[in-house]
Amino acid sequence: MDTFALPHLTLLKEDQIHQVHAYALKILETTGVRIDSPAMRQKLAQRLGTACLQDDILRLPPEPVEWALGTAPSTIDLYSQQGEFAFRLGQGEARFGIGVTNLFYQDALTDQLTPFSRCNMQDMVRLGACLPNYDVISTVGIVQDVPVQAADLYAVLEMAANTTKPLVLLVSEETSFPQALDLLELLRGDLDKQPCVLPYFNPLTPLVMNTGTLEKMELAVQRGLPVIFSNYSMAGASAPLLPASTFALLIAELLAGLVISQVLRPGAPIVLGILPAYMDLKTMVNFYDPHSMLLSLACAEMMAHYHLPHCGASGSGNGWSADLPSADSFWLNHLTTCLGPGSLAPFCGDVLGSKAFSPNLAVYVHEIIAQSRRYAAGFDLSEGAAALEEIDRVGPAGNFLAAPSTRANFRSAYYSSPYFPRWGLEKWQAQGSPRASDYLRQHTCQLLSNLPVPAEHDELIERGEKFIRQIVKQI
Repeated sequence: MDTFALPHLTLLKEDQIHQVHAYALKILETTGVRIDSPAMRQKLAQRLGTACLQDDILRLPPEPVEWALGTAPSTIDLYSQQGEFAFRLGQGEARFGIGVTNLFYQDALTDQLTPFSRCNMQDMVRLGACLPNYDVISTVGIVQDVPVQAADLYAVLEMAANTTKPLVLLVSEETSFPQALDLLELLRGDLDKQPCVLPYFNPLTPLVMNTGTLEKMELAVQRGLPVIFSNYSMAGASAPLLPASTFALLIAELLAGLVISQVLRPGAPIVLGILPAYMDLKTMVNFYDPHSMLLSLACAEMMAHYHLPHCGASGSGNGWSADLPSADSFWLNHLTTCLGPGSLAPFCGDVLGSKAFSPNLAVYVHEIIAQSRRYAAGFDLSEGAAALEEIDRVGPAGNFLAAPSTRANFRSAYYSSPYFPRWGLEKWQAQGSPRASDYLRQHTCQLLSNLPVPAEHDELIERGEKFIRQIVKQI
């Protein structure tokens, strides 16, 4: 008998999973996807046959899709940058990360925005490194106070030098991607044996595999790296407005990316996922709706059916700071993620349409993750946990203040926030009626003033800067 009561969230029934798969197969076989790279079209024609290609359109029958689904691995092991096993994707556990590619930094004390700098990258990577509920560090921002041609490389250097956690790597300048991998190998050794980095790629929705994405994906796959292939859509703009049609379209794109990855190298490890945003047709602002979280959950269930690791939505971008709209989005997303079949949600801490990074929000989301994981862990229903004999000893009208189960468990039986004191009315008034956001800012500023510096930092920075200077001279 299973003595643990575990909550679980499901959305799609078995026949609905097969229905969505059939929709995606029909899109791939009838409409197809555009392949912008002539070199990739040649590789696909050699492996799949020229009949699948008409000009630049790839139309896939079901057979190569089923082949790819049976070839890609069902789990991916990730390691720290020091070669220690970190976790396994694809086993049903939710994982979270901090990031991603923000243009601005939002000051923890004032909420003022400044262009994202190299110093901001350093500090935000260290912040994510010291918060244990973040499992990976994603590319937090686009560094703007260094030469443009070297911005991606300085970002990679700061990520490698300021954390040992696994990295989710986004490189904005396509020509910098091979140099970024070279830099990581210089600093951390071979990346394929104990992979500590997950390069992240997007196609262009709807149904375009652009040359830059294909070239970067091919390079990563050839180097033996696991990759994330995830599409970003805006319902009502780049994708249909209704959830069913958007979902069918996005799953079709993912299956096309899967086939391409396996053509490049059979057995290549790949993580698939969707970021299903909406476009507000009145304000032309993109945002996450509750249906976005449902679609992300549905995608996780499709990937579980396919036996593939999943990368889901992170709930970022809806608020203006560490505020109520941000909290709404992250709570809904992270509870859904923790109660579903297991996903990587690597992009936490963004505000203002994911254009700015808020350290206050990153710290608050760390608490949301902690409570979401606690919720998803359920509770013990065993006879020992029920403590029936203890209830009998206390009896009617007694109390459990000094009961053995209270003494043994009071430190861990309930959640205590590290920065929101649990006050009643009188204590709150005695403290001057403070706002909760003030305590969050205070805690965040304390963290930022005492961020740990990794022991290898100076040596890695020196080696990395020498490498980057040589690259810049060649440009």
